[in-house]
Amino acid sequence: MSRERDRITKKREQNPVIECNKVQKRFYPELFSKFAKVKDPRHSSYIDYSSKVMLGTVYYKGIAGISSMQGMTREFNNDAVAKNLYHFMGSNPKEYLPHGVTVNEFLERLDPSELEEIQSDIVYRMIRRKTFDEAKVLGKWLVLIDGSELDEGNTQKNEQYLSRCYNKGKENEFIKYHRSVLEAKIYFGNNLVCSIATEAIENPADYNEKKQNEEEIKQDCERKAFVRIAAKIKKHFPRLPLCIVADGLYVSETVLKICQENGWEYIIRYKEGCAPTIEQEYQAIPEKNQTGNAEYVNGVLFGDREVNVLKYRETKVKKGESVTTEFAWITSMGITNKNAEKLARAGRCRWKIENQGFNRQKYWQGNIEHACSWNERAQKNHYLMEQISDFMKQLYEYFYLKKNEIKKTQKNISSELLASFGRQLTEAEDISVQLNKSVSN
Repeated sequence: MSRERDRITKKREQNPVIECNKVQKRFYPELFSKFAKVKDPRHSSYIDYSSKVMLGTVYYKGIAGISSMQGMTREFNNDAVAKNLYHFMGSNPKEYLPHGVTVNEFLERLDPSELEEIQSDIVYRMIRRKTFDEAKVLGKWLVLIDGSELDEGNTQKNEQYLSRCYNKGKENEFIKYHRSVLEAKIYFGNNLVCSIATEAIENPADYNEKKQNEEEIKQDCERKAFVRIAAKIKKHFPRLPLCIVADGLYVSETVLKICQENGWEYIIRYKEGCAPTIEQEYQAIPEKNQTGNAEYVNGVLFGDREVNVLKYRETKVKKGESVTTEFAWITSMGITNKNAEKLARAGRCRWKIENQGFNRQKYWQGNIEHACSWNERAQKNHYLMEQISDFMKQLYEYFYLKKNEIKKTQKNISSELLASFGRQLTEAEDISVQLNKSVSN
């Protein structure tokens, strides 16, 4: 891009946070009114800041990519920033925004189900818009499932942290503690992924490692969490046509049974070690269907059920050499010559939850690995708020930056948004936001 063209594209975005707000109000104008309606756990006589302001402050913390509560308090301790953020939230201005400690005390008491309702409502509204219908595969919405570790250290910050023993049985044996999450994101196309449900992978309240012998210690895991997250999705979206996309860990009778009972399709990454009997049955079939780079067989036995096996070969040139990679999936969807490659592309969408989901939130647009609180409930609420902020920012990046051919590095997006929080609003910007605010709040 020439310097002249670069200068022209930059002029298109005079104030990043205003453009981000416009996109949020276009796609989900109910956001701040939803924040205002959460069940406030505090006694009315002790409330200095409304729930809308509390959650709105955390929302803009996520928009700005600020990882810590101290960082939030420091960056928002500015007259212009406070005035603008109150204005954006549609709230009567105060001299200060809430301090990080005050916000954490609120999040420690707030029931995470309140934010999960907003999380589900965002997905519902996006689906109703019809904007993203082209992302469906054979009439099904892809729901990407994966787990991720959020925090690890030598300190057990709360009783729900899982433990991991290193060098077991040796003199230098030691234990580290970590918290993890199982995430389900719905794919809306164009690298847009939105959290549809979240489930903490954690020890139950009555779990106590010291009171149990080694055989009785059974910590939580992704597969156990899948049962719970599936129940959440079914509860909030009982009739939504879904296809679960997951990695080889979910090649199990339990997962396939849940999908069948819920009326969901599935495309699950398959590796020979996941379930050797599938590969044995597949290889025993002499004639396999082939089309393009895809090879498939329908009706392969896995336990008492039949699954369809799809293999896909991709060849790329790396450092002057041709490298072929083979992928394989099991699926409940009937494979044909017409849909084989489409199903392969759908299976590969699982990487979206890694790149546009976890990696983005860990390294590019903030740091979800940072423990903003040691309190278990507050940690869940921080994570849920990050999902809400991040999806709104994804919409801003695609529907404003990309559509206007404004190129920015991922790390610069958040920093430039933060830098714009304290800018003097022009009259045109002020009118535009006020008009939108009158509808949504």
